[in-house]
Amino acid sequence: MHWISSLIILAVFNQAHCSGVFELRLKSFVNKFGKDSAGQCCSGERTDPCTGPCRTRFRICLKHYQVKIDTTSPCTFGDVITPVLGENTVQLSDSKKEEFKNPIRFNFDFTWPGTFSLIVEAWHDNANTTGVGSKTLITRLTTQQWLDVGMEWHEEEDKSSHSALSYEYRVMCDEHYYGPGCANLCRPRNDQFGHYTCSPQGDRVCSDGWQGDYCTKPRCAPGCDEQHGHCNKPNECLCHNGWKGPLCDQCERYPGCLHGTCQKPWDCLCNEGWGGLFCNQDLNYCTNHKPCRHGGTCFNTGQGSYTCNCPPGFTGTDCEKEIDDCAHQPCLNGGSCQDTGHGYTCECPKNWHGTHCENSTQTCDDQPCENGGSCEDTPTGYRCHCVPGYTGIDCDHQIDDCASNPCRNGATCIDKVNGYECTCPSGFTGTNCETNIDDCNGNPCLNGGTCIDLVNNYRCQCVPGFLGTLCDKKVDYCLAKPCANGGICMNLVNDYRCSCRPGFSGKDCSIDIDECASNPCLNGGTCIDLVNNYRCQCVPGFLGTLCDKKVDYCLAKPCANGGICMNLVNDYRCS
Repeated sequence: MHWISSLIILAVFNQAHCSGVFELRLKSFVNKFGKDSAGQCCSGERTDPCTGPCRTRFRICLKHYQVKIDTTSPCTFGDVITPVLGENTVQLSDSKKEEFKNPIRFNFDFTWPGTFSLIVEAWHDNANTTGVGSKTLITRLTTQQWLDVGMEWHEEEDKSSHSALSYEYRVMCDEHYYGPGCANLCRPRNDQFGHYTCSPQGDRVCSDGWQGDYCTKPRCAPGCDEQHGHCNKPNECLCHNGWKGPLCDQCERYPGCLHGTCQKPWDCLCNEGWGGLFCNQDLNYCTNHKPCRHGGTCFNTGQGSYTCNCPPGFTGTDCEKEIDDCAHQPCLNGGSCQDTGHGYTCECPKNWHGTHCENSTQTCDDQPCENGGSCEDTPTGYRCHCVPGYTGIDCDHQIDDCASNPCRNGATCIDKVNGYECTCPSGFTGTNCETNIDDCNGNPCLNGGTCIDLVNNYRCQCVPGFLGTLCDKKVDYCLAKPCANGGICMNLVNDYRCSCRPGFSGKDCSIDIDECASNPCLNGGTCIDLVNNYRCQCVPGFLGTLCDKKVDYCLAKPCANGGICMNLVNDYRCS
């Protein structure tokens, strides 16, 4: 009876890791005459009726199923001793007091076997304390039952010759545990490792838009082509290279294809009447476009080409130009040409005459040459020899040296006499602003970055692992939190390393180490892998952490009338 000296619960289970709980609710206890199991007064009196009451406390022992319940062997599921709860009549209700909580809970972290043995003892406490003192057994209840997991209470009443005990019990799964033995773990989540809730049976139920065993694969937009499209999140449809359209079911034509279609990516299948690599050559250009004007006759000369035979008086590729006898500017010295339809005439300015205004009425004596030009008399008049920078009959026009656009890269040209000057935009230099200033001079990029010269600027192309304008910032790969299951991330150059918590391994600590790989369980026991641990589920007849202990059924002394007990595996034999 050594257990009476302590109120310590012999089977302690961690609530955070339990898979279920057995609950026992004591409802009432009636010991009307105040007597113990031997029929004597609890108060020690030898009178009848007893005048002193029994001070009643209870011991509850929960253990595995036993054909014959042994009240002296350990309580494998749990052992609880209550304080003194009353006297001869004890009416109990739900209680959450620290010294006694009703219902009494026995947490377990294994698969519920569906059977149990229960011992409930009522004791008289002479000292009315939780310390060592004289204790007397009032009554003892022993029972073994089949019990399935469920919310329903199972009510029982046990009566002895002088007492009655009313109680009820049930077994329930802990949060996130399901199934008939509370062995199916399902914890809802919505992160990179899964998007699901749990069914009443503990099966994973994927959230809307997700699929797969662990609900990590998104469901693409309805109709998204499975071969030519994919998605990174639900209801998305991202096309593979060469495909387009809302559902990625339309092929991309070859770039530059004008009048063609495709049946697979990068096709350019020409429409009727078109040819060429890009389907841009009209095979019947004359009929489709009628390019010849003013009555010109069109002739197809090949793929997308033609010629026009123009009527008299017209010319040009499409006969679009009327022939102009003045086009070759036959009139000289500023004379005005007039097209007569059958030739031309020149209307000469003052001081000029002749068919082409080629004869001058002036001489060098009239000093016609301007801007320092020198004059020379000729049989037809005079001729001016201009100094550099000037032109014209009388050297009266300054030559525009900017007319040929000599300044490059958007520079501004300033015309000068017999020359020009370029005003360069930022980033360029040289006479014509043709030289791009090298902004990479001095190599401003750090950490092995390559400098790419731009206009009045530069850009650093960083090596992997660095970023920033000057490649001066190290990429922090730990910002994405790649380490799973509580692993600690250590940032490296262009990489990271995870320091995993015990029980996990792998690049991102996503691999649960199988502690059962070494087959630690003996005697046919089944190993159940846990996080950084394991648990052995023994076959009947064995127990212990490694199932290395044989159950001794002879300890209960089952053999009556002097029979000798011989212990067997999961049984015994009396001789």
